[in-house]
Amino acid sequence: MLRIGDLLEHWADHRPDALALVCGAQRLSWRELRRRVHCCANALRALGLRQGDRLAVLLPNGVELIELYRAAATLGLGLVPLSPLLQPAGLAALLRDARPAALAWHASLRAVVDAVRAEVPSIPVPNWIAVGGDGGPGDPRYHELLAAAPADPVAVAAVDEQDLCHLMYSSGTTGLPKGIVLTQRIRALYALLFATTFRIDGDSVVLHAGSLVFNGAFVTLLPAWLQGCTYVLQERFDAVAYLDAVRRERATHVMLVPSQIAALLQAPNLDRAGLASLRMLCSLGAPLPLEHKRALLRLLPDAVYELYGLTEGFVTVLDARDAAAHPDSVGVPLPWSGLRIVGPDGTLLPPGEVGEIVGHGPLLTPGYYGRPELTAQAIVDGWLHSGDLGYVDDLGYLHLVDRAKDLIISGGVNIYPRDIEEVAAGHPQVREVAVFGAPDPEWGERPVAALVLRDGAEAAVDALRDWINARLAARYQRVREVVVLDALPRNIAGKTLKRELRERYLAARAG
Repeated sequence: MLRIGDLLEHWADHRPDALALVCGAQRLSWRELRRRVHCCANALRALGLRQGDRLAVLLPNGVELIELYRAAATLGLGLVPLSPLLQPAGLAALLRDARPAALAWHASLRAVVDAVRAEVPSIPVPNWIAVGGDGGPGDPRYHELLAAAPADPVAVAAVDEQDLCHLMYSSGTTGLPKGIVLTQRIRALYALLFATTFRIDGDSVVLHAGSLVFNGAFVTLLPAWLQGCTYVLQERFDAVAYLDAVRRERATHVMLVPSQIAALLQAPNLDRAGLASLRMLCSLGAPLPLEHKRALLRLLPDAVYELYGLTEGFVTVLDARDAAAHPDSVGVPLPWSGLRIVGPDGTLLPPGEVGEIVGHGPLLTPGYYGRPELTAQAIVDGWLHSGDLGYVDDLGYLHLVDRAKDLIISGGVNIYPRDIEEVAAGHPQVREVAVFGAPDPEWGERPVAALVLRDGAEAAVDALRDWINARLAARYQRVREVVVLDALPRNIAGKTLKRELRERYLAARAG
């Protein structure tokens, strides 16, 4: 029986004194981590949570989040990770949808939580658990609950492989978030397939600084649980501190989103010697600009991976062994998976032709929580329709083109924003770029490029626009305008919110 909760018990029994978790000043062995998780599980039981209930968490990175993840697995609870960036309306909508029996929330978010309490009848009054400080009147405080709870052993719940393990809400970059059901079996296969793919073993040191409520975090978290290696969790991402941690902890496996990679490549303490311990640096969450991938390959020629995937369960990986030969691709599907490129009418397209990316595999979700109509639209005959555009080459490597919803149609011609972004990313003063379509009275839409410049860089927007336009492959791709921002708007997963960029741009022009 594949049960995520068994993994803690296995390593606490067989490697009790090995280092399991590092977070800030805390360094916990498997024995110490199990004791804390059992206290947490007993505390949740005392609040009335039982196997099959759902536990929502609204927390930043920290030991408490790991404890709650582990305790949920032990008790057979369905875990619902939620972004601390949610505003009251969004949080209320997700809690009403998920109907959790308890919410563990960070005390810094009290105003947001207080605004939604009356709208979430599924959570009893005592089950609003404040972490990291005081909650509202009557709210139990997490550390007091644990201090009062016994450390008595808790047997792992006898869950079925098809039971809910995690309910992951989609990022909402293109619409209202949907609850993606991920079962015990799916999460166990995450652990097995990604440990194999990234060569994570018992001697590995996995370092992570992105948000743990982002599904991409589980790409390395679950293999670390499976293999019983050391997991180093940073509370927040800072490029300089991150590189210091790689050197100090002798990290072997790291996973980053492209915006974090862009920051690392500018960090003053970046050097090849400091990265010598790394056996894997994987980019995921958004397309990695080719310029940045080439920079990584110069630093780590045998350790650069790129993952393209959807939380719904289709994944391709560009392996480090293939990265130099296929730098502009995102690799091939995982074992036991299939990939197709299809046209608007569903016909299979040959290599080299752009169409929708469709895939299936062992990580595929059974569906969206409580949304059978959306499930039927996304998964047809067992194949997940991604909404992303790409093509495969003659060797079967997948090449991303863009999201179908980001496509710009100008004068009846399709413009793929990523083509322009790749050019703009090559400017020596540009750190990050996002291209979106803006209304144009003559052409329908025209591209606009939002840029974030490198630290200390200065450049006139007209000069930037002209530099980009001079290097584009076609006249119809030319950007109408360049805007320079301090930062691109992102969700908790690090994905750029182009819809928000477009709305900000139009509001500024209207004002």
